[in-house]
Amino acid sequence: MDKKEIIEKLTEIFRTVFNNTDLTLQEEMTADDVDAWDSLTHMLMISKVEKTFCIKIKLRELNKLNTVGNLIDLIESKIA
Repeated sequence: MDKKEIIEKLTEIFRTVFNNTDLTLQEEMTADDVDAWDSLTHMLMISKVEKTFCIKIKLRELNKLNTVGNLIDLIESKIA
């Protein structure tokens, strides 16, 4: 799976979790950039990411996810 496919799947997840069909992901995007992104939706999003990509994200990895780009990089490293 290449980066473009990862971003496409992540976009679907984000649009569903944050209930925003117009949401367009940018690598520099943070929780502050998405209105509905709070601690609950964050955990829902992470759960869907884990299921969709068949990966497990550790707590210490979660703490390093400051941007969508960080999440994309983490997914890439886990499915490589």
